[in-house]
Amino acid sequence: MSDRSVPVRPTIDLRSFTPARVALGRSGASLPTKALLDFTLDHARARDAVHAAFDTPRLLADLGALDLAVTEVRSRAVDRSDYLRRPDLGRQLDPASAQRLARSVSAPSQLAVVIGDGLSAAAVHAHAIAVVKRLLQSLAEGDAVAIGHVVAASGARVALGDEIGAILGARMVVMLIGERPGLSAPDSLGAYLTFAPRPGRTDAERNCVSNIHRGGLSHDEAAFKIAWLVREGLAREVTGVALKDESADRAPRQIGTFSPG
Repeated sequence: MSDRSVPVRPTIDLRSFTPARVALGRSGASLPTKALLDFTLDHARARDAVHAAFDTPRLLADLGALDLAVTEVRSRAVDRSDYLRRPDLGRQLDPASAQRLARSVSAPSQLAVVIGDGLSAAAVHAHAIAVVKRLLQSLAEGDAVAIGHVVAASGARVALGDEIGAILGARMVVMLIGERPGLSAPDSLGAYLTFAPRPGRTDAERNCVSNIHRGGLSHDEAAFKIAWLVREGLAREVTGVALKDESADRAPRQIGTFSPG
């Protein structure tokens, strides 16, 4: 017997708390036409985001407007089809890019920023420049952290930042990359932070700030969290499971003087 004293809230109330597909209704044994068409459209947008071309010239121009010198590289994946079928190739620089990157190094740095297309170039085009602009502002406050190198990487997986950071001699690398598109967010950007980057680092050794998009984490919030993790990671000399995001609770500790080499 049901307890009639307990108020029953209609399932449709959940729509005000989540973009997930709940309380869609029913038309016979299937979905209503609108719900089905909405699903089909969102699925098509997610597929388009995965296959969209990376507009590197546009990215380089936008970064140049922020007075940032950028080195352009690519992974060993020769095209998008290769990239999707062979994730391992997206984690390695092609030889020409590795040589070009090595020639660009004048001295080690505290921080390198890599912007890669990942699984959604649309996310990079929509959010990366705004996040970088706000990150520059956040890193300039207080105990300033300079971005020593900026790299634009095509055909990139997250771990490509490890090889890039190692070649550049960066103490930490921040990889901004398009995340796997979802049906409610085909243009979500992620930021992955790795201290002492080198090939072979695991995901447990990284911090991630994810879901940067219009319906998720704002550009200001993302830049604040990334800057906090950068400062705290450099101070503790660690990232990953050993570094908890406590940016909402306290200020990061002082980093101290950085001496290249």
